[in-house]
Amino acid sequence: MEIRAAISSDLAGVAEIYAREAVEGTATFDVEPRSRQQWEERLAASGPGDHFLVAVVDGTVLGYATSGPYRPKPAYGHTRETTVYVAPHAQSRGVGRRLYDELLARCSADEVHLVVAAVALPNPGSLALHRSCGYEEVGTLREVGRKHGRWIDVMMLQRILA
Repeated sequence: MEIRAAISSDLAGVAEIYAREAVEGTATFDVEPRSRQQWEERLAASGPGDHFLVAVVDGTVLGYATSGPYRPKPAYGHTRETTVYVAPHAQSRGVGRRLYDELLARCSADEVHLVVAAVALPNPGSLALHRSCGYEEVGTLREVGRKHGRWIDVMMLQRILA
């Protein structure tokens, strides 16, 4: 498995993974797939601490991880929000961990101070991944989203890098 920066030809595989969660899952609060243009814009983000990585085997995207601005205010400049998505058939095989290890190393090299993540509940696999990567739980937003006819809580996690 290769972990590397995403390129344009990876976007179809990334979009497929995300679209499934948007339509069927709760890991994202999007309810429709993102457009190709939205993925191209994410790929083009190039600020310090902005990363878009993929895990690839034989040209197939198994998962991806991103880091980007937490909030658009100057004082948050050293904080990044992170996320990871893994294709269903590749889950529980170490893909998410490999992606996060590389993502966090790159954020640290960019002098990012703090990374945050939001996990829709219940999602024991994602919580276990974040804990194993050094994130700590800092609070739960109760009934913050509504999808598939039910209210969904979100656990906020953080990790101080430097």
